[in-house]
Amino acid sequence: MGIKWHQRRKLLTSAFHFNILKQFSHTIIEQTEGLLGFVQAELGSPRTDLVPIITKATLRIMCETSMGTSLREGTESKKYFSALHTIGYCIVNRMIRPWLYPDGIFYLSAFWRMEKSALKYLHNFTNQVIQERKFCKATNEKVNDGSEVHGQKKKQAFLDLLLVNERDNKIDENGIREEVDTFMFEGHDTTAMALCFMIMRIANESIVQNSILEELQRIFGNDSHRQVTFEDLCEMKYLECCIKESLRLYPSVPFIARHINEDVTLGGYRVPAGTICQINVFDIHRDEAVYPDPERFMPERFLNGKRHPYAYIPFSAGPRNCIGMKFAMMELKVVMCGLLRRFRLEPVTRPADVRFTGDLVLRAAHPLYVRFVSRDSSSSDC
Repeated sequence: MGIKWHQRRKLLTSAFHFNILKQFSHTIIEQTEGLLGFVQAELGSPRTDLVPIITKATLRIMCETSMGTSLREGTESKKYFSALHTIGYCIVNRMIRPWLYPDGIFYLSAFWRMEKSALKYLHNFTNQVIQERKFCKATNEKVNDGSEVHGQKKKQAFLDLLLVNERDNKIDENGIREEVDTFMFEGHDTTAMALCFMIMRIANESIVQNSILEELQRIFGNDSHRQVTFEDLCEMKYLECCIKESLRLYPSVPFIARHINEDVTLGGYRVPAGTICQINVFDIHRDEAVYPDPERFMPERFLNGKRHPYAYIPFSAGPRNCIGMKFAMMELKVVMCGLLRRFRLEPVTRPADVRFTGDLVLRAAHPLYVRFVSRDSSSSDC
């Protein structure tokens, strides 16, 4: 497994090169406009449930960037979304039921039947997209070189980069499907929950919200129609600190596991090789010795703060850290920029009232509500 991971990691690193991320940013900006339009329609409502609308937006972004396709509204998007969450549901239920650990017993359970059905749908969908993408290449409709097809410029997609490596015999079709499925599964849900928690928290932090808006106004000036650029995102230093602070309090992946390959001493105890070590990211981020007043939302912690490199690990750390970290940060910036330039966030759900529930990603047990209020006509949007 380690050899396979190492080969894939080396192969995929190029997919997150600066120039590739810059191309992906155009798709994220375009999809964010769709989200802003939906939020606009919510104006006047006393509260908006964040999870459904944000999840739908991040799923569209991941479909466009990872597979170069759009999920049609209605049955298709609902089936895809449902299948993704069925997989997570089955995995979590197996994790908390030790008697289901042996494959022979798990394969007799209802969870396996649910998981098998969901996997079949997801694999069929991804395989169909792969074949369609290959057909485009075979018919000389180039999808990845910036050329125009039928008068329209084709968008870069993660899948296209994998297909190039297949041609060079560096990955096979099953490997391509595995990576696209992983990117889809891990990419849309984690970012969606990160956005939901951040929007809820910023709505409750009026001073912080005003400070973000001041930074955005310094970047965009009085031009109310200029679209955000990749270069603009690099200037959003305070917004980035706010994102980091939100991920500290609400890490999308609240725990991670590592297989220890050699004996190690932790806290005076010898942990033998072969042990699976569970790392509680949620609690690490609330360590008072590292983060004084840990429940307080203080973006300034990340302006000049110096701390142990492993004291802040929302994307894990070391060689196996999240390969999509820069992509996720870019997406978080674009969406938050768009929302805050066009709307004022007003609190409905209070941070003290949030209760968490067990899942593969950090989720609230109840809906996360905010109220969106349109800013005056002089405000701009991304």
